[in-house]
Formats: sequence, structure tokens, C-alpha cells
Amino acid sequence: MQDHFAYRRYIIQGFFFLVAAVLVFKCFQIQVWDTSYRTQAVNTAVNKLTLYPSRGLIYDRNEQLIVSNEAKYDLMVVYREVKDIDTLKFCRLLDISKEEFVERIEKDWKSIRYSKSTPFPFIKKISKKTYSKLQESLYEFPGFFVQTRNVREYPIKAGAHVLGFLREVNQKEIDESKVYQLGDYIGVQGMEIVYEEELRGEKGEEYVLKNNVGRVEGAYQEGTLDKYAESGQNIITTLDMDLQAYGEKLMQNKRGSIVAIEPTTGEILAMVSAPSYDPNMLSINRGRGNAFAALLEDEHKPLLDRSIKAQYPPGSIFKTVMALVAMQEGLWSPDKGLRCPGYYDYGGKRPMGCHGHTYPRNVKVALQHSCNAYFGELFRTVIDQYGYTNASKGLDNLGNWLNKFGLGQRIGSDTFDEKNGNIPDSKYYNRIYNGPRWRSPTIISLSIGQGEIQMNTLQMANLAAIIANKGHFVTPHLGKALVNEAGEREELKYLKRETNVDARFFEPVIEGMELAVNTGTATRAQVPGIQVCGKTGTSENPHGEDHSVLFAFAPKENPKIALAVFIENAGFGGTYAAPTASLMIEKYLKREISDLNKRKEKWMLDANLLNVQKRER
Repeated sequence: MQDHFAYRRYIIQGFFFLVAAVLVFKCFQIQVWDTSYRTQAVNTAVNKLTLYPSRGLIYDRNEQLIVSNEAKYDLMVVYREVKDIDTLKFCRLLDISKEEFVERIEKDWKSIRYSKSTPFPFIKKISKKTYSKLQESLYEFPGFFVQTRNVREYPIKAGAHVLGFLREVNQKEIDESKVYQLGDYIGVQGMEIVYEEELRGEKGEEYVLKNNVGRVEGAYQEGTLDKYAESGQNIITTLDMDLQAYGEKLMQNKRGSIVAIEPTTGEILAMVSAPSYDPNMLSINRGRGNAFAALLEDEHKPLLDRSIKAQYPPGSIFKTVMALVAMQEGLWSPDKGLRCPGYYDYGGKRPMGCHGHTYPRNVKVALQHSCNAYFGELFRTVIDQYGYTNASKGLDNLGNWLNKFGLGQRIGSDTFDEKNGNIPDSKYYNRIYNGPRWRSPTIISLSIGQGEIQMNTLQMANLAAIIANKGHFVTPHLGKALVNEAGEREELKYLKRETNVDARFFEPVIEGMELAVNTGTATRAQVPGIQVCGKTGTSENPHGEDHSVLFAFAPKENPKIALAVFIENAGFGGTYAAPTASLMIEKYLKREISDLNKRKEKWMLDANLLNVQKRER
């Protein structure tokens, strides 16, 4: 009997020992192995704040600040922590209704975008006044806290297209990157997107301890878990912002673009697209949505960057390249003359007319007066060099030369979404004419920069830089240097490219451009005291008035600026593009407009070409 009671006692003792062991094990698991309970406990007393870095600043070539940061305040909320708050007082402080409160705090919790235990924006970009009022009473509203963000501000109201803007990341960008989270900003268009990685910096973390009513008491664990945010790198650009702003002023009430380059370095001095807009309109603010919608609906398309995305026939500025290729190939002498009867004639056909001018006795004079007959014959000589029936080979050979001039390809190193332009080849025409049945007269319009050939304004300006350099160019670019938080500067390097055309063949082309400005088709491009070399073009437009084109460089010796001006529906190149180029050159080289050019300036500022009537054809 005693053995039976002893046996039962051992069983009961063993049972209690087992229960005690399980409890001890479970406590050990909770406190040591499994950190989820500890994390949950910490989360009720500790807030993890994301520290957003200061986005890198952007300066122009003279280190003038052109893109800065401004502090904005986002009211954040953690849904699980919102308990027993005075909703009426809270709504009154924020000037919102109770219905809006409910709408803002209740989310689709099935969506991966939201979590009840993760902070999300309740109201973005609250004003400084609202922030001040709210800050005094924020401890009364557990679950809510203010997060400071930096948004872009533009001290100079210019350069919207070239600089770009910011927006919130989308879900695809979050999924594809380990860097971005809900509510983060990312660069859109222009330099903001091209240099996003350098500008954005690296986020930090701060843990703060709260008391039982949600008031912040101080740093958690003395800040040992905190990580400082690292500011983005500042960028020194190649832009001359005074020149950029002046170009945009000249292009008010016009459609088109101006691109200016420093020939020796490839640095882009100005990249104007018109119509434009105040870049502050698309800064992160409450009026941004309406502003964007208005810009999107504008019939003149101010959001389109015409300097690199619009593609046009270049017109007669293309004659300079044709002359260079023909001379380099040994097919045309710089001193060759050609009779011009006022049109180009072959086999009794007259596909191109020409205006009256003196006898084009050489390349220089032909360029001076932009003789269509001269360059029509020169073009056919290049295309037919392998025989009249082998135009395909001649055209493809020309295409290879044009590629060396950066045509038919993206030419800028850090320009966003630049279009290639178009250099048609034999395959293109074979498709159109069902085989190689076409001949040089079929594509004669290419000789004067018309037909299927297309260029953007940056390519046109780079072509002027090539001529100024007598045969080479440095890849056009906007980024000059990066400067880190410690002030260390890193100069950016760019590729130098050769056209393989001898420098001696550039001499007659340059002299022809000089004559064009002095006494030829581009006299309105003259600048007092500075020798400008330029060439006009008229880009034919089947849908309305022709486009006005000019490219130029100055001064003739040791050129400091090369540029292209393209103004839509403005007629001849000498009418509007030439005076615009004159003013841009003088503004850059002299920093002010002379009295002799003031009248020209007023005329350009007063001109309104946005609603030019379409011409009947």
C-alpha cells in the first residue's frame, strides 16, 4: 500500500516538474530566442523614425545655386497606436472634417502598401503654421508624429526641362529596388533622374522613447541604434543660368529651342525649350496636381523638351556637312564653281528652286548664299561616286560619315530621353521603293537638309561645335563636377571624338559661314565687335509655316560658344533664328546687350509666334 502511495507521489511530482520545465522553457524562448514579443513591447514605447537625407544641391557653372531644398512636414501615423484621442480637437487643429479624418486613417489593409503597425502619411506637406500649432499638442495624440522632409525649390525660375522634378515612387519602383519605400521621392526627367543615385543620399534611422501618453522622452538606448542620414552629393553643372534664363525670355510666346555649347569642352551652356514653365510649379506642394494637369492640357505642350525630344529636318545648315564629306572623299574641290540658273536642273527636271545670288565660284560663296543648285550637284556626286545605279552604296557611305558627326544617334552623355534623330540608309529606301530601284535624284531633298533626315537641336549645336573645333567634339554634357558632404570635388570626364575629316577642309566652310553672317543670308546674326560664323536654314513644314533655323559659333578665332536656334513656324532662318543667336552670343560673351542690339532684342521679346496661321500649300 505504501508502495502504491509512493508511486502516485512520484507521478504527481513528475507532472509538476514537467509543467515547471515547460514554463521555464517557454519563458526562455520568449525572452531569449524569440524576439517578437520583446519587439512588440519595445514598439509600444519606442518609435523608429526615418531620417531623410538632404538631397544634393545643384549649382550652375559659376556656382550659383539653382536648385535648393526647403523643409516640409508630413504628419505620419501608426494605426495600431491610435487610442483614445480627442478626434474633434485633432480635426480642429488640422482644419479637416471628421469624415476626412476617417478617410485618411482607414486604408485597404489587404494591400501590401499599408500595414497597421507601419507608419504611413496621414497628411503630407502641412504648413509651418499648422505644424507649430500641432507640435504643442502632439503628445495628446498617440500614434501620430511629424516627419521632416526636404523638397525642391528653384531660386531662378528657369531650366524646368533640363533640371527635371521629383515625384513619389510607385509600387513597381519599390519592388525593383531595396532603396525606396512608400512615400519616398525620386527624380523625374532632366538632371534629377539622370543623377538620381548621386543626389538622393542615404536614409538614416532614429529611435525615440515615449511615455505612456505618447510624449517623446528622449533617445532610446542613448542613441546607440541610431544611424545618421548621409546627404546626397551636390552637382556643379555646366549651365550658365543667366544665359539659360535669358534664352527662355527671348523664346517667350514661341515654340522651339536653343542649345549652346562650349566647343572646346562639350559643356552645355544653355538648353532652352519653349514654351516652358516655372519649375516651382511642379515642386512637391498641394497645388502641384492642378498645375501638372494644366500643363498637360496646354495645346502648346510646355512639358515637351524640344531641345532633345523634338526632331526636325535641319534645312540648309546640313550643307556644311555635305561639303566636308565631299571634300574629304576627294570628290569636290574647295575652289569648284557651279552655274546656278535659279534652280537645280537634271534631265529637264527642276526639283529645287534657288533664290537669286552671285555666281557660286567656290564652297565659301555657295555657303554664303546657300545655293541649292550647288549643293544638289555636290550631293549627287557623293551618292553616285560608285555609279548611278549603285546609289545604295554611296548613301550608306555618307551615313557612315554622318555617324562620325554624331548624327542619327543619341549625342548627349547625361541628357534624359534624348531622341536619336534620323539618318536614312539604303535599307530604308529599299523598303519604300520595293527594292534598290531608287536613284540619287529620288532623294535629292536630302542635299538641303530636307526629306527624311532629322536632327534634334542639341545635335545641331554640336555640329556647330565640330566646325568650330575643325574636326572633333567632346560629348555634350551637363554635369561638370560632384561635391560630397566633406566638400571633396570630383571632376567628371567625357569622351573626345574625331570626325576624321582633315582640318584643312574646315577652313572654306568656316569662311563661308563668316561670309554668310557678314554679307549673306545670316546678317541678322551679327554681333558688334565679334566675328560670328553662322549658317541659316529653313526647315520646310508641310503642315504650316516653315521653321526658322540657324547654327553658329563665335568668335571666329578661339571660339567660346557654339549654338543652334530652332523656332517653329517662324519662316526663313534669317528672320527669327539669326537675331536670337546674335543676342545669345552677345549675352554670353559680353554679359550685356549693346545699344546696337537693343532694338533687335525688343523685336524678339515682342514677337508672338504661338498662333501663326497655317499656310496653304
